[in-house]
Amino acid sequence: MFEIEERLSSKGITTEAIVDAGMALYVPHGMDAEEARRRLHTRITASYNDPNISSLLLGAILLEEELFERRANSEIADDPVFLLSDEIIGMSIAEIIGGIYARFEFTRYDQKKPGILSELGPFLDDAVAGLIAGNTSRLYSECFSNQ
Repeated sequence: MFEIEERLSSKGITTEAIVDAGMALYVPHGMDAEEARRRLHTRITASYNDPNISSLLLGAILLEEELFERRANSEIADDPVFLLSDEIIGMSIAEIIGGIYARFEFTRYDQKKPGILSELGPFLDDAVAGLIAGNTSRLYSECFSNQ
């Protein structure tokens, strides 16, 4: 939907890079890392087709272009503490996918910024962190419910 995978990829944010960042903070919980990687990839790819997730990702892309890339010398260039809309987008994506538990997972990825997350601006790092957090949270929940 909205060619989200292609739009992200055009900015150097491939699905593989997203999965790699997700696996950087993977917590073993009864599923080996290769199976977790495969499932996470499948989940992230499926998330691109959800209209709510893809519209929030599109919003992050457009906001980053307008407020970060086009206005490199603006007051938000360094992701100031008063800029909250980026966090809200990321948390919303995480919660749509993984429920309230995903908010805590989002915090882990937002603070550590593994892999591709460390290379992104203020809107896309949080949006992609939310995408990862929602999907890893669901993955963990499914594993615990199967035990």
